[in-house]
Amino acid sequence: MSELRVVVTGASSGIGEATVRAFRAAGWDVVGVARREERLRALAAETGASVVVADLTKQADVDRLRDHLAETGPVHALVNNAGGAKGLDSVEDSDVDDWAWMFEVNVLALKRVTSALLPLLRRGAVERGVADIVNVTSIAGHTAYVGGGGYNAAKFAAHALTEVLRLELNGEPLRVIEVAPGMVKTDEFALVRFGGDRARAEAVYDDVPEPLLAEDIASVITDAVLKPRHVDLDLIVVKPVAQAAPYRFTKGELAVRPEVVR
Repeated sequence: MSELRVVVTGASSGIGEATVRAFRAAGWDVVGVARREERLRALAAETGASVVVADLTKQADVDRLRDHLAETGPVHALVNNAGGAKGLDSVEDSDVDDWAWMFEVNVLALKRVTSALLPLLRRGAVERGVADIVNVTSIAGHTAYVGGGGYNAAKFAAHALTEVLRLELNGEPLRVIEVAPGMVKTDEFALVRFGGDRARAEAVYDDVPEPLLAEDIASVITDAVLKPRHVDLDLIVVKPVAQAAPYRFTKGELAVRPEVVR
């Protein structure tokens, strides 16, 4: 069997970048995919990963990615991580262009890449005995919250797509895994959401005890893919201990309530 190979989208920062590092540490051949060439090249130089510069909202770029991968061998796992949020306005007041962007990157790009790479994943499954599709969604795809309208809608759609895909692929040695993170402190997620307003982005995490890091989610992804081939972790919801729901999290130190200590 050839070296195991995984494709990771959204690889230029955050969870995607951490996932590239985690798979390389596990000895996998990794193809990192993102739009920002300079960041990808730096990651490749540091980790030994291969990279492909592509905008996954463009079918021509996805086709080019598929053709490149087909020429260089099978794919044993795909991590659909590219995504993002814009705005925190109400359904009434939010910008429909922000909604369109969120559907493009969170739903349609996921569909494009999955459709394009499924033939290569099937080849990988023949070699390895199983192949994996990991869709990184969000707890926002399971629980609605005020101001989340567009992002909730996009991530609920990504969750539904994942559920349907699992039904459609039943009977093939293909695992469809959904990882739904809660609050993850990365360099860019909140910054993109708030249009580059760094103070507002950083305030999201102010005084929240130990939000998740990108490395935490990367370790969950790699663990799921490295499970024995008969073990399928369909849905993994990952939140920091301080977070009970998208709209409910603790500020300040975690402590046992004095009145319940015996």
